[in-house]
Amino acid sequence: MASDYGEYETLDALALADLIIRKEVTPREVLHRAIELAEARNPALNAIVTTTFDEAQVLVEKGSFGRPFAGVPYLFKELVVTLTGVPTTFGSRLYADGTIPDHDSEIVVRSKRAGLIPIGKTNTSEFGLQPVTEPHLFGATHNPWRKDFSPGGSSGGSAAAVAAGIVPMAHATDGGGSIRIPASCCGLFGLKPTRARITAGPDVGEGMAGLAAQHAVSRTVRDSAALLDATAGPLPGDPYFTTPPEKSYLSAATADPDKKMRIAFSTAAPNRTQIDPECSKATVEAAKLCEALGHVVEEAEPDFDVEVMERGFAAVFQANTMVNIARKTGGKLPDPGMVEPLTRAIAERGQSMHAGDYIAQLQNLQRETRRIAAFFERYDVWLTPTLATPPPNIGEYDSDITDVELWMQRLMAFIPFTYLFNVTGQPAMSLPFSQTPDGLPVGCHFAGRYGDEFTLFALAGQIERARPWRKLAENFT
Repeated sequence: MASDYGEYETLDALALADLIIRKEVTPREVLHRAIELAEARNPALNAIVTTTFDEAQVLVEKGSFGRPFAGVPYLFKELVVTLTGVPTTFGSRLYADGTIPDHDSEIVVRSKRAGLIPIGKTNTSEFGLQPVTEPHLFGATHNPWRKDFSPGGSSGGSAAAVAAGIVPMAHATDGGGSIRIPASCCGLFGLKPTRARITAGPDVGEGMAGLAAQHAVSRTVRDSAALLDATAGPLPGDPYFTTPPEKSYLSAATADPDKKMRIAFSTAAPNRTQIDPECSKATVEAAKLCEALGHVVEEAEPDFDVEVMERGFAAVFQANTMVNIARKTGGKLPDPGMVEPLTRAIAERGQSMHAGDYIAQLQNLQRETRRIAAFFERYDVWLTPTLATPPPNIGEYDSDITDVELWMQRLMAFIPFTYLFNVTGQPAMSLPFSQTPDGLPVGCHFAGRYGDEFTLFALAGQIERARPWRKLAENFT
């Protein structure tokens, strides 16, 4: 690799680390290539909003790297996590005053311990509210596959950077699909872990009443599995935690499943929104592939009250948006211009919500969660489209609107499947599966039983080996 930097972009994180460990390339060379690519490609993408190149060089010069990702460059999303000495803005003007944290979030600590070298932070929609990445503070992130399209959101900056070859994987968060949406839009693998699989500590017990999770977007299944092995687990004092697996996730991703799975599939949205033919087609093809791989596949869907789920999901977002603002304002709504109009309108809903109404909404969500869980007593996996449409155009989701009902309608018409598993806490993943006739990626969505990422990784690895996907956007190969 020392003589052929182009190899960097073809390798996943584990392969890069292996070269470093075997001293076929130096960590300094790998970091130099990542910085070189970031400086060359980010101006057109607007994926990275803060760089930590100097800090990364200090870490590399120390010369001691953890496993399994010894010396691999990495990016963190500009939401939820803190990096010591690096501003945290949540994608909002409200927090763009230079607040500097004095500690790393635990997921950052564990990522560094596993050998990852942070080189910056990536763009996000304000407070992660939009399924695209176009905050007023930083501007729009562009999809590497076609720049007039969105990479999705709210982890669109991370996904764009990975799809463009700047890093092999990057941190992402998911409160309604924000790992899986950009994974689908950018042709990547993205798994949302089980609730509480990765601690939100030390600053937070749970995010968004348990709907929020953290992990990554990656070009390969095995990178995602190995990263979850390295970062999973609770901290003392967490409000709850999930039973760890008996074997590593990496072992699941790199071997064929040890059982024939029972897989349900559906191309019909629970809220009966229209599904784009390209998204339906990809799901049917995925179902046929799963059947060809020896699994039992049949058309089926869980029975639950979708209107109750959507109302409860909206209530959680509204209340937590106000909480995010209140930390800065002392409980008041911010002055106009300090947050986007949509954000302020959502927060107003949260501020006016009665505590009893909020608790009732949570109880309703828990009731419907039990109904969905019953479906997974019969099936190991539920396969659907990740999204109702291919990637949207830049500007299609307007943060200047104040009609919250219209926002929710449009959101639910785009993500009718992903948010369900933030509510239930179950693991779910998006796999790249096809492309539209004009070359945009289309993902398929697989959800598993609570606590059973192992099955999802096993199936994802099997599919990846049977039908490898293109790892990089054409514009950046």
